[in-house]
Amino acid sequence: MTPPLDSADASPLSPPAEIGPSTAQLKMEEVGCIEGGIIHLVGGEKGGVGKSLVARLLVHYMQERRLPFQAFDADRSNAALLRHYSEVSSQILMDRHDHLDKIIETAHEMPGKRIVVDLAAQTHDALVKWIEGVDMIEMVGTMNYRVCYWHVMDCGKDSVDLLRRLFERFGSRLAYVIVQNQVRGDNFDLFEKSAEKPKALELGAKFVCIRHLMNHVMQKIDASNAPFALGKYPERDNTGLGLVDRQRLKLWLTQACAQMDQVEI
Repeated sequence: MTPPLDSADASPLSPPAEIGPSTAQLKMEEVGCIEGGIIHLVGGEKGGVGKSLVARLLVHYMQERRLPFQAFDADRSNAALLRHYSEVSSQILMDRHDHLDKIIETAHEMPGKRIVVDLAAQTHDALVKWIEGVDMIEMVGTMNYRVCYWHVMDCGKDSVDLLRRLFERFGSRLAYVIVQNQVRGDNFDLFEKSAEKPKALELGAKFVCIRHLMNHVMQKIDASNAPFALGKYPERDNTGLGLVDRQRLKLWLTQACAQMDQVEI
């Protein structure tokens, strides 16, 4: 496992100047990154499964690994990325094609940059209409970009049914990360016994498990609109977390980053 980088003054939007091409390529290989860009769509369609939490973890991961990225928050009701990571996020609206077009324009203007999109719940149809309306997957492919869909699941049957719908629509045209979010429950037997598990394996999906973090720790972070890396932003740390809770958060983030190290990001 690659240890998180702890430079407090590194910019989240650009790689450190001292890393040359050969070293940068080595760093990509160490943390499972690929040459070229990836558009990470964080969804799951169902409300309350933790899409915004996973999007925030992705942003945290990219900052820790010093990967160049841009984030878009498409969830107007929650806007968690904007609240916690306003310096690297901007809002787009799922019902505005000119807003969604900014995803492609960013890929075109900034080759190789990672793009994170926190999708709103119940917007699958709007997303499909936009993707197919401009042949988005093939279009960004000409820019050396891939599209990866992070399907965030809770323990319910709806999450399995929505995954089947996603596979039926896009098949092998997308890369997939299946996120089992234990913050929303820890029994995923419905998925493990479903026909979607072997289908996911057939499509080369990666699997990420986000462990449960004690509710009061997460609630204090959410209430303060603070980033996860509290030590790097002391001016934004009004969480009131004590020493032991900070250790809980540190261990939880280390585990989440270790999981993401297994994914091509």
